Amino acid sequence: MGCFMNVLWLVLGGIVTAIEYVVSSLLLMLTIVGIPFGMQTLKLAGLALWPFGKKVVDGGRASGCLYILMNVLWILLGGIWIAFSHLVFGVILCITIIGFPFGLQHFKLAALALTPFGKDIVHAE
Repeated sequence: MGCFMNVLWLVLGGIVTAIEYVVSSLLLMLTIVGIPFGMQTLKLAGLALWPFGKKVVDGGRASGCLYILMNVLWILLGGIWIAFSHLVFGVILCITIIGFPFGLQHFKLAALALTPFGKDIVHAE
């Protein structure tokens, strides 16, 4: 069932979202300062490409001073808008029964888009 939902996710816009994240990541990585932020958008692209069967967990390093600083910079430089757009899509999709699982995936992406530093994506058991 998860594989079917992932394929349906890709067909209904997940591939476009993943491509947008990859392009953003490549643009961010053009500068040395942007490389850590580009790595986080690659993390978002991976989750946007195949979200069903994965979950976002806090890594052991999530409470480090550097990760907190990077998350604050991320939020101020655009992370809030990425998370907000995923929240809006999630609410719209949760209105219907058919769109509910896809809305939940947008909520998962919103949580990662808000504070990506120190988070890991693992396979759900």
